[in-house]
Amino acid sequence: MNSYHCYILYNKEIDRFYIGCTNNLEKRIIEHNFPIRTRLTYTRKQIGSWILVYSEKFSSKSEALLREKEIKKWKSKIMIKKLIMNSI
Repeated sequence: MNSYHCYILYNKEIDRFYIGCTNNLEKRIIEHNFPIRTRLTYTRKQIGSWILVYSEKFSSKSEALLREKEIKKWKSKIMIKKLIMNSI
């Protein structure tokens, strides 16, 4: 059974978060940090600077996408930081 992840990456150099979802978290992080032939645009400018700070596991892609959209709707670094701190 495939599992899906909603994840948050952080780039300290630009103090920005990136929120996404995937069914292969390790591969996806590598793609963000080394976007050779990917369609990534947001993280492409800061190659090698993104670190995983949070992830949630889901049994379906639709659940992971819903969570991703929920977090993105917050549009708040404070809320994202609280989510990360509460998971530690």
